[in-house]
Amino acid sequence: MSTSTTVGAATTAPAAGRRTRKTASAPTGTDRIPKPSQGWYRVKGTDLKLRRVTTILEQGCSKGDALTFWAGNITAETAMANLPYLVSSSLYPDQRTEAYDWLRRAHTRKKDDRKDVGSAVHKLIEAHVLGEPMPADLLTNEELAPFLDHFLTFVEEWQVTFEASEMVVGNEEHGYAGTLDYLLRSPLIAAALAEYFDTEVPADTVFCGDTKTGGELDVKGVYPEASLQMAAYRKAKVAWLKDGTKVPMPSTFWSGVVLHLRPEGYRLIPAVADDAVFDAFLTVKRNAEWTSGLSKTVIRPALTLPTTNSEKRAA
Repeated sequence: MSTSTTVGAATTAPAAGRRTRKTASAPTGTDRIPKPSQGWYRVKGTDLKLRRVTTILEQGCSKGDALTFWAGNITAETAMANLPYLVSSSLYPDQRTEAYDWLRRAHTRKKDDRKDVGSAVHKLIEAHVLGEPMPADLLTNEELAPFLDHFLTFVEEWQVTFEASEMVVGNEEHGYAGTLDYLLRSPLIAAALAEYFDTEVPADTVFCGDTKTGGELDVKGVYPEASLQMAAYRKAKVAWLKDGTKVPMPSTFWSGVVLHLRPEGYRLIPAVADDAVFDAFLTVKRNAEWTSGLSKTVIRPALTLPTTNSEKRAA
């Protein structure tokens, strides 16, 4: 796949009085790194367009009734915690409408709150991994402090060193890209996985790592989609360094680790991301393409009775 495009290249001399359209210059530096945009990763000024891994998982994985039950539970909990407000609001039409809208969006607010916390935690982790100053507004946030403390404990206890953080990776053959959380080494993780899977894992092995901040420890928060996501990243063919340099994707072990980070502590969860899981990811990708594309064109408007020859002659 070509990663550059020429805009309006002229093959003959332009007509008199007309301006020649400029050729788009190839991106340089960090502009070479694909950026997420509306479900895709793109490089401005090129034809590179790779579907975003998280969008693939959102569109291609069926959650069944899980999200419906979750939204219902959040709404019920919100209603029970705010009964006086809801009862008083129900007495007046304008307040009733406002209260209704507020209550029906309870699950959306909860989801956004969790997303905000997750994004902030990832920014703190990235700064630590890269040895950069942590954002002052996040560093002084009391809500985020436990997450950072437990992350630093994880790094110390498992003797972790990082190879990369928030690195964009892609597979142009299969048409996808994403941003992995980090690549890491740890002799203790290697030993633990060797024992767990009863296989040889050298101490200097590189692993894919991911951080999840939702749910509850030992209850929920790390789901099978994490393995699909990790398999997609493992099977990427290229990666973009922070300066925009494009390099081959480093080789990693067939099981990664998910750091389930919560205010009350952390857990390190193995996430199998081998060839079988990658095949499953490609199936999910096809499901996503069906959902976002072909499925929208297969059901057509209702048929009407065809006009007969006698009706044509009568007309």
